[in-house]
Amino acid sequence: MESLQPSISSTRITLSRSDLADMIRLVRALFRLSRLPAYRESVWPLVPEIARFNPGHDAVMMGYDFHLSDNGPQLIEVNNNAGGGLLAYLAYQPDDPLAHGTLPERLRDQLVASFAEEMRRFTGSNSQLPRRIVIIDENPEEQFLFPEMEIFRELFADWCSCCASIIDPSELEASAKGVFIKGMPVDLIYNRHCDFYLETEVMSGIRDAYRNGTVCLTPNPFTYGLLGDKRRLSYWTDPGLLKESGLDERSLEIILRLIPESRIMSEMNLDELWTDRKNWVLKPAVLHASRGVLLGAKTSRNRFNQFIPEETVVQRYVAPTKTATDIGDLKTDFRLYVYRRRVLGVAARLYQGQITNLRTEGGGFAAVDLI
Repeated sequence: MESLQPSISSTRITLSRSDLADMIRLVRALFRLSRLPAYRESVWPLVPEIARFNPGHDAVMMGYDFHLSDNGPQLIEVNNNAGGGLLAYLAYQPDDPLAHGTLPERLRDQLVASFAEEMRRFTGSNSQLPRRIVIIDENPEEQFLFPEMEIFRELFADWCSCCASIIDPSELEASAKGVFIKGMPVDLIYNRHCDFYLETEVMSGIRDAYRNGTVCLTPNPFTYGLLGDKRRLSYWTDPGLLKESGLDERSLEIILRLIPESRIMSEMNLDELWTDRKNWVLKPAVLHASRGVLLGAKTSRNRFNQFIPEETVVQRYVAPTKTATDIGDLKTDFRLYVYRRRVLGVAARLYQGQITNLRTEGGGFAAVDLI
């Protein structure tokens, strides 16, 4: 993990307990919404068939990202396979043995519980442990968070005394019959790949195995379609649709209060949007990690015209707060790591530029002090 130390800030960020409580209420309200039949029925026409398949389990390490405003926390987006959880931990414990590749017992137990619950829901058994686990990503050794994946590999090997590997999906043998590595069956896939709907050719075999129930894939298209796809933001800020879902009044209130107005670009008057662009953020729904996201105020007319309206979410701009550091003011957001409705932890992220990044000098993940 030493290579990731520059992505950990020594600055500590304050957050009010009431704001954190609101964030947690929103996480739980969205989880309740995702379980409602009327909500699911409204989502199914908007997602590919694979996302309508319910595998019976959920998604580990989801991330809910917030900016703070005068009206309290505002949800910017939901991440289906949020990375950086171990970096967030190190922000709190910079001298922890995790820096040398060893997970502390409390953190280990918390993470294992999430993956064990996924296996239990997949198999229907409390005692059936995975024999082989793979962590998949595109060219994983080239990924910025590869050292974090190595920690997870060690976690899995220790958890169930199994064979655990980090691998590009192209190296797997996968079909409806199952997923295999060197001829041996894989029971659990920790999916760090960003083909969320398993649409690319390299993911087609895994898609068939997942659809046939021969491998536990987490996170998966089902949860992504319900919560992680940015296009769901437009539903969550539509009072009429929320009421039709059958959601309780308390949950409805927290969702409408803590999520900025969000629209699908194709449903807006584009000339009016261009005129009012400084009040909006444009987010390509099919990209991830803030790629392609642009502040309307920073968007040229040529770049504006390049957005695909049907695949772009337009959200009311909520400026990030700023934190004074030794190198100047840095923009600040907050991420909650979540499994189902359970919050695993909270961290701040400090950065410069239009979008969150982990490469700003003096920035990165920061510990949060509640006040």
